[in-house]
Amino acid sequence: MSAAPVHVQDITVTSFEVIDLRFPTSLDGVGSDAMHVGTNGSHPYIRLKTNQGTLIGEGIAFSNGRGSELICMALDIFARRVVGKSMHELTRDMGKTWRYMVSDSQYRWIGPEKSVTHLAVAGVLNAVWDLWGKILGKPVWKIVCDMDPEEVVRCIDFRYITDVITPEESVEILKKTQKDKETRLQEALENRAVPAYTTSPGWLAFSGDRMREVLQETIAAGYTTFKFKVGTNVEADRERLAAVREVLGYDQGHQIMIDANQVWSVPQAIEYMKRLVEFKPVFIEEPTNPDDVLGHATIRRALKPYGVGVATGEAAQNRVTFKQLLQAEATDVCQIDAVRLGSVNECLAVMLMALKFNVPCVPHNGAMGLTELTSHLSTIDYIAISGRKSMLENADSHRENLRHPSKIENAHYVTPLDPGYSTGYTHTALEKYTYPSGSFWKSDIGLEIIAQPTGGEL
Repeated sequence: MSAAPVHVQDITVTSFEVIDLRFPTSLDGVGSDAMHVGTNGSHPYIRLKTNQGTLIGEGIAFSNGRGSELICMALDIFARRVVGKSMHELTRDMGKTWRYMVSDSQYRWIGPEKSVTHLAVAGVLNAVWDLWGKILGKPVWKIVCDMDPEEVVRCIDFRYITDVITPEESVEILKKTQKDKETRLQEALENRAVPAYTTSPGWLAFSGDRMREVLQETIAAGYTTFKFKVGTNVEADRERLAAVREVLGYDQGHQIMIDANQVWSVPQAIEYMKRLVEFKPVFIEEPTNPDDVLGHATIRRALKPYGVGVATGEAAQNRVTFKQLLQAEATDVCQIDAVRLGSVNECLAVMLMALKFNVPCVPHNGAMGLTELTSHLSTIDYIAISGRKSMLENADSHRENLRHPSKIENAHYVTPLDPGYSTGYTHTALEKYTYPSGSFWKSDIGLEIIAQPTGGEL
């Protein structure tokens, strides 16, 4: 006999659990770049428990190791705002729920709508979306794609962005996107909706031999677009990119992008990039401070004659920063982040603004856990928002720890079909990597990583 169907009216959030999960990615150099050295990809992880014991909403934020404890503290604070609420209350007007989550007048003082508090809001709302998907029996991307334009718009808080886009205008834009929507949905079901590019060969800590080895592996897997980290030494970068082009060539259908991860000032970025344009990167990602909108615009203007674009957004704090990047013509690509922006809701706002400005929305990834979330976001953007096929970063690391790992076939993301937001960990991962009590972090190598220098010199 099948179980009785569950409805949002029946489900109430009763309690929650926060877990500090940290993975030792510093051991293999994954995540290393010009700004971030010795990083340990970390998932401040929240489980929303309900009055239906086995029905749990799972969500994450993200950090590079240290600092994860601050996000966990903030998750504990913001999760209290949904305890006692029914899922009907939380999902009947998601834009209103989003406003509610950012409206604690005292905690707004240490934001507002940015930094640690916003990471926590994202983590809690990611769990709400996950729980909603599990109740409906749908992956999160399908929840949004099944909405009509008015329902999508009701998921968004338009405060601070109506000078660029209004709810009424958004509805009209989305009505146009309805054309050929069923065709795009079929592409998703055939795993052809989200092409993948890879950063796997591009980590800065990789030796030349290791870079070539991984590059050949990813070519064999069908990838045609690759990203490489740069920014610490121009001569070393020229040598690495020359080696890359020696493998890829210039006329074999392969593209490269490069990423400086915020390490340069504006004049330095321009001069440094003039030494790299000969390798024909499609864009330079995060060439300077992520808050410097006008600096990005200056760099973009300077590089445009060389055919090199600018991409940014992974560290953009909220929809307002993206609004200004678009207004200032400061970026060629909007790189939304699934855990830095306020969950699906705020990502939808940026997708709509990017569509209006005719700028592609390409989510930031670079680590396991993020790729699982962004495969939903890119699918939403293609099917329901822009109707434009873009691409999505993939970097493979520690995926064996996930219950719903993203998969790549024929250099495309396999569209996730399990109900929820593709979040959750194996029992082994929880036992090993919970910080600081997990077995790995109590081992000699774990203690050695914890004791490593924290960076910077006097």
